[in-house]
Amino acid sequence: MIEFIKGTVDSINPEYIVVENNGVGYLIYTPNPFVFKRESKETVYTYQHVREDILALYGFKTREERALFLKLLNVTGIGPKGGLAILASGEPEQVIRAIENEDEKYLVKFPGVGKKTARQIILDLKGKLHDLMPSLHPDLFSEDHELEADMSHTELDEAVEALKVLGYAEREINKVLPELRKEKLSTDLYIKKALQKLLK
Repeated sequence: MIEFIKGTVDSINPEYIVVENNGVGYLIYTPNPFVFKRESKETVYTYQHVREDILALYGFKTREERALFLKLLNVTGIGPKGGLAILASGEPEQVIRAIENEDEKYLVKFPGVGKKTARQIILDLKGKLHDLMPSLHPDLFSEDHELEADMSHTELDEAVEALKVLGYAEREINKVLPELRKEKLSTDLYIKKALQKLLK
């Protein structure tokens, strides 16, 4: 198994990033690709998913995020896409809190998570996530997200694409668009803001 990949972010797509390391480009699916910056040096903590028809790399900013992803994968009804959608909010603490408090209403707001799956997540993971809690801190408005003055709406377009990849329907996205258009944000922050509103 590949523990992590250190390299330069070569490209960013709504679904994945490509990290270049020693002349090899690794395609890595991540919860929110836009938390990474193009041409920045990154350490991406990876999980290699192998099935008879799939060989894919999934990557995360922290080991804790990856650990939560792996725990979610063990829940019946949650596949890699569902796990990424749950982690894309960028707030693992909130997800853990919802599981510990048996907050089904919060969990069913994620794409592909119905009442039955939400119940299963709680059943399988409640009381088993305390070790992940200490070092999980959402960095929604950290300084890394300084914005250049000339940002256009391409960031918002990219965010909309990323939300679609995560499984949100167009009508759901359209509900939060008017509020997002009022702000000038990076793609990463547009996604986080949209998810905060979609998960209310």
